[in-house]
Amino acid sequence: MKSIHKLFTLGYAATAALFYLCALAFLALAGIELWQAVSPWAEHGEQPRYLTLLDCVGLLTIAVAALELGQTVLEEEVQRSASIAAPTRVRRFLSRFMVVVIISLSIECLVAVFQFLHGKPEMLPQAASIGIAAAALMAAWGFFNRLNIAAEKLEPHAMQEAKSEDEKIDK
Repeated sequence: MKSIHKLFTLGYAATAALFYLCALAFLALAGIELWQAVSPWAEHGEQPRYLTLLDCVGLLTIAVAALELGQTVLEEEVQRSASIAAPTRVRRFLSRFMVVVIISLSIECLVAVFQFLHGKPEMLPQAASIGIAAAALMAAWGFFNRLNIAAEKLEPHAMQEAKSEDEKIDK
């Protein structure tokens, strides 16, 4: 059983590493987009410079999401090697993931609104649907946390244990 657990830990470590590599690739692409947007020698064709900058912001948003997800997987699954069974652990893991997703969707909604406002106003409802999805996820996450409080009261030692693990990892 320990060898299977080590395989899972190795799989999670590989997943975290791939998240980091993807984030680096998105950062490189964002750097290229930024250079194309601000370089006085670059040809822009039909797309104005500000739209190229908005594309850069979108790429940076995805890079940050990949970094955060990689860090979450690394800390929660590799460094802690914790089984997600306690309500406290589930809430913490889900909360870290939801923060990344909601912020990323919100930024993407803003980028889409700016892009569509100047180029394709008929696409604004699609951009608004991204914002509505982010708001719905935030409401569902809040509801989950509200319901989870009662479960956490059943095992108060789990929160103390999680906080002590945080102190060990931060050192």
